Amino acid sequence: MTALFNVILIALELYTYVIIASAIFSWLFAFNIVNSNNEFINTIGRVLYNLTEPALRPIRRFMPDLGGIDISPVILLLAIIFLRQIIIINLMPMFRGY
Repeated sequence: MTALFNVILIALELYTYVIIASAIFSWLFAFNIVNSNNEFINTIGRVLYNLTEPALRPIRRFMPDLGGIDISPVILLLAIIFLRQIIIINLMPMFRGY
């Protein structure tokens, strides 16, 4: 069971990196730093969008309008940190003896 928790923790950590990469890419795209006509850049943007949008959309639905500032990635990162702490502190010690 500990191996399963370790796999879940690794997946959450990888998803954290995907969220950060998506936020940075959206800034680069918004400020026109990356070439939006490049097909490779568009593919990266679509992949990051498709990986993060299903998790960010419900958060955005409940967030008030902050005038163009999107803090939903921060809220999702905090939720992932909270979930990781629940797994590490509460769940893993229960199954260490097995």
